[in-house]
Amino acid sequence: MEKGEVIALEDRGFIEVKGTEAKDFLQNIVTNDIEKVTDQLTVFSSILTPQGKYLFDFFVLKLKDSYLLECEKKSTEKIIKLLNYYKLRSKVDFTDLTEKYVALVISLEKFKEINNSDFSIGKTTSYGNDPVYIDPRNSNLGAKLISKLENMHLTIKKLNLTISDKKKYYNKSFELGIPQIDLDKLREKVFGIENNLDELNGIDFKKGCYVGQENTSRIKLRNKLRRRILPVQKITGEISENDIIKYKDNDIGKIMIDKPYSFALVKVVDPDLNEFKNNELVCGKSKIKIVKPDWIT
Repeated sequence: MEKGEVIALEDRGFIEVKGTEAKDFLQNIVTNDIEKVTDQLTVFSSILTPQGKYLFDFFVLKLKDSYLLECEKKSTEKIIKLLNYYKLRSKVDFTDLTEKYVALVISLEKFKEINNSDFSIGKTTSYGNDPVYIDPRNSNLGAKLISKLENMHLTIKKLNLTISDKKKYYNKSFELGIPQIDLDKLREKVFGIENNLDELNGIDFKKGCYVGQENTSRIKLRNKLRRRILPVQKITGEISENDIIKYKDNDIGKIMIDKPYSFALVKVVDPDLNEFKNNELVCGKSKIKIVKPDWIT
């Protein structure tokens, strides 16, 4: 995006995690290392089922005396419900702050104006009292300024920015091969590592136990990963959720998210997808191509 642009993601939700045991609570549940989260570093993380299946993902930011989870807005209530399930006697509370904050996407160039010392992924600084961080998944997605909703227009004016359509941001995310919309269609249907959490810096394999850690580590360490969520390019026709993808009459995947941006769970016996990545594939009555993002190693 251009230096003078800003995109307001009003489809993002916010949950405050606060209490004397907030850090330990999150550390025992989520896939990334909460010890790394400071006012200078934001991480991408997730919650899995005990079997390692994907449930939710979010960013974890450090506020003055609490943590802030930034997530898909429509998942906010379900995440809070799950956190309360795991709370037991922990001294921690959860507050839905979706009506208080808004995520503003800005360019890396604008981030450098705010902070000109470090541009690594996850790097976090502040603009006034608002946290600003470079996307810890992929810096090509720019940076986010978490503004108080009531101050949004004033902040945009002070930074001399012009509001652009959020489709531009999500088009870029699809181009990079990173799903962000309708992630509930993946819930409990794929392993977290199949949803590329490892490649998007969402899992710390050196931290201790967390929910779903055993299967996740086993898949990674034993090189058992056989499927990944990958973007789909339509060539002809229309595709629908659960459509089977075929290559030479063999089933190689299934459409998991159909609209507005299509993603499939695809067999990846060959990590480079050389067998079929440049070929037209059959999907129902349509033809498609599977795209391998550059960041998948």
